[in-house]
Amino acid sequence: MVNHQKAFDEIHRLIGDRLSQKQSDRDQHAQSETWHRAPPPDAVAWPETTAEVSRILEICNRHRCPVIGWGTGTSLEGHALATQGGLVLDVMRMNRVLELRPEDMLAIVQPGVTREALNTDLRATGLFFPIDPGANASLGGMAATRASGTMAVRYGTMRDAVLALEVVLADGTVIRTGTKAAKSSAGYDLTALMVGSEGTLGIITELTLRLHGQPEDSAAAVCAFGNMRDAVDCVAMTMQSGIPMARIEFMDAVAMRAVNRNSGTDYPEQPHLMVEFNGSPDGVRANAAAFGEIAAECGGQGFQWASSPEDRHRLWEARHAAYWATLKLRPGATGVVTDVCVPMSELPGAVEAAAAAMAEAGLLGNIVGHVGDGNFHTLMLVEPGNQEELSRAKKAADAMARRAIEVGGTVSGEHGIGVGKRGLMQEQHGAAWAVMASIKAALDPHNILNPGKLVPDRDGASDTGLA
Repeated sequence: MVNHQKAFDEIHRLIGDRLSQKQSDRDQHAQSETWHRAPPPDAVAWPETTAEVSRILEICNRHRCPVIGWGTGTSLEGHALATQGGLVLDVMRMNRVLELRPEDMLAIVQPGVTREALNTDLRATGLFFPIDPGANASLGGMAATRASGTMAVRYGTMRDAVLALEVVLADGTVIRTGTKAAKSSAGYDLTALMVGSEGTLGIITELTLRLHGQPEDSAAAVCAFGNMRDAVDCVAMTMQSGIPMARIEFMDAVAMRAVNRNSGTDYPEQPHLMVEFNGSPDGVRANAAAFGEIAAECGGQGFQWASSPEDRHRLWEARHAAYWATLKLRPGATGVVTDVCVPMSELPGAVEAAAAAMAEAGLLGNIVGHVGDGNFHTLMLVEPGNQEELSRAKKAADAMARRAIEVGGTVSGEHGIGVGKRGLMQEQHGAAWAVMASIKAALDPHNILNPGKLVPDRDGASDTGLA
C-alpha cells in the first residue's frame, strides 16, 4: 500500500481536525449495506466548502492519493468502499439548502442535504422533491448513482431531476454544468455525464434540482394475487392502459411475510401490488376505479385502501422496510442484493426467471420492485463468511443480469455498478465500455477518483466484487 501521509499532512494543515486517521472514523467509512467489504480507508476528511474540496483534490492529485466520495453510505454495490486505500471525502457537513425558487420550481442544495431534509424545507411552498430510493440518502449521492425509487414511474429518476451541478474535478478544477433553464441545446450534456458517474469523474458540491407541485389529492391501496405471474401481468396491463400511476410496487410472498413480522401487519402471505394515485379528487377516484377493474381481471383480491396521509405513510413505510424486514427472517445474515430493468413486455418472464434462479440457488430471499418501469430487485440471505452460499447467490444474481441484457434491458436500473457489477459492464456495453474508460482517463489521468469502480482498470482488469 502506498503511503499517502504527505497528502494527509497537507490536508490537516488546511482543515485541522476535520481530517482524521483514527481507526474508529476509518472503520465507520468501511461499511456497506450489503455483503461487499473492503479494508477501511487510510483517512477521512469532512470538507465544508467547495473551496476546501478543490484544495483537497489538488493535494491528492499531486500526491496520487485515491479519493472516494461519501454521503450517507446507503449504496448497495460497494460504491464508496476504499478498495485501494486513500482518502474518503465525507460531504455530509456540506448540508445547506442554498436557495429555494418556488417560482422556477427548483432548489439549489449542497450534496450533504438529504431528500427528507429538502422536503421538510419545501413544506410551505406547495412543492416537493419526488425521487425516493427508500433510504434517506444524500442528494449528492443520489445524483452520483443516478438514483430512482418508488415514484420514478411518474416523476422519473435523478437523470430527470438534476438541472445543473457544481463539480470539482480530479485536479481541483471547479466546473459548473447545466443551467437553471428548463432545457438547453448548448454543447455536450456534462450534467448527464456526471449524474450516474459514481464519483469516478468528479466530486459533486452543488445541485440544482427540479421540483414538482404537491398533488391535490392522493390515495393508495394494496391488493393480493394468487401467484406472481398474475400480479406482474396486472402491472403490464395497467401501464399499457395509460393509467397515470404515481407508484406501482410489487412484493412477493416472502417480502409480505417479512413485512408482517416486522410491522405487525396481517397481509396475506401472497404476491402483492402496492399502488398510489395522485391528482384531483375526481381524477384519483377515476384512476383507482380503472386500476381496480384491471386488477380484478388478473385475480387481484382483498383491496385495502389508504386515503389518509397517516395510512399512506404506514403503507409505504412497510414497503421501504422490506429489505431490513427480510434480513430478520435469517438473523445474522447479510444480503446479496441485485436489481435489473427490462422492457415492460419482458417483465413477467424476467421476474419468473429471477424466482427460478433464486430457487435453484436454494437460498431464502425476496423479489420486490418498482415494476411500473420494468425495474425489480432481489435479496438473497447468506451467512457471513460462507463462501459457498455467497457463490450460489452471486451465480443467481449474474444469471438475472445476463437475462436482462439478452432481452434488451440493463444489469441495473437503480443500484448502479460500484464493484458489484463491474464484471458485467463489458457484456452490456461492448466497445462503449472502453469509451467510458477513455472519458475517465481524460478527466482523471492519475486515476485518483474512486479507483476500481464502474470502468475498466487501466491494465484492463475488472473486479466482480469484494468479500
